[in-house]
Amino acid sequence: MTQDLGGKLVVLIGGAGFLGRHVAQELLTRGARLRVASRRAERAFAIKPLGNLGQVQLVRTDITRPASLVRAVAGADAVVNLAGAFAGDLDAVMGSGVGALARAATAAGAKTFVHISAIGADAAGETAYARAKAAGETAVLDAFQSATVLRPSILFGADDTFINRFAGLISLLPAMPVFAPQAKLQPLFVDDCAKGIVSALADPEAHGGKTFELAGPEVLTMLELNQRIAVAAGRSTHLLPLPDTLSGLIAAATGWLPGAPITNDQWKLLSAGNVASDDWPGITALGITPRPIGLFLDRWLVRFRKHGRFADRAAA
Repeated sequence: MTQDLGGKLVVLIGGAGFLGRHVAQELLTRGARLRVASRRAERAFAIKPLGNLGQVQLVRTDITRPASLVRAVAGADAVVNLAGAFAGDLDAVMGSGVGALARAATAAGAKTFVHISAIGADAAGETAYARAKAAGETAVLDAFQSATVLRPSILFGADDTFINRFAGLISLLPAMPVFAPQAKLQPLFVDDCAKGIVSALADPEAHGGKTFELAGPEVLTMLELNQRIAVAAGRSTHLLPLPDTLSGLIAAATGWLPGAPITNDQWKLLSAGNVASDDWPGITALGITPRPIGLFLDRWLVRFRKHGRFADRAAA
């Protein structure tokens, strides 16, 4: 049964990031009280004005330090774990660290726990990222059996670092290499992901103890995605699909360097693709109809056009 979130204290662990800002906005519109916990709490300052007076609290927390987690979840009605990393001690952040968080939430008396994993989480995966994500899922369910595990695809939004990164490169370069051009992606709009998270929080009886894969309505190759970005940005950049063998060699040879175009683990994750497996229910099972990326690109990427927001006027 759907619960009213009004007045409930929801703790967002790792809530200062891209997804956290959108989840916060969705929760605040539902009347929840919000505690945003992050290693760099100052990055969440922009969330404060989204709520009413006293509705948002920012706390400094480190998921690798159990004592700080106990303080962060004290008095919580619900906990959402958004913490993640691509480098460093991944198990401390996304594996054992998540287990410590789930145990702290249980001890604090939280009624609901939503854990954000990722499509491709795999205990036998090639990358440390995939293995750590899988370890985190197991650790959460061991400590909080009624937790909901959500596995989102790659997220896109107006303020993302995914679409905007490619759009920035396309707007600057006459030609751009495309790594893993045939790799398949199923990008999900960040606000749809946020709505899915809140839906899981609001109905733990229906969704607790289950795993969901959250993906968008379209499957695109990396090359198709970059082609769409180039069109929306009004750019004629020549896209150069790199053979997988060459891409892998570049990643292996240069991935350890600062500023490398792609790391070895990123290459492995990308080449494996990022689409729903259909082994678990999807986002529609949470009552959300995902929106395609085509609804947004033309509007969002105006700033990357040759004349920016005056492009159409200049062309006329």
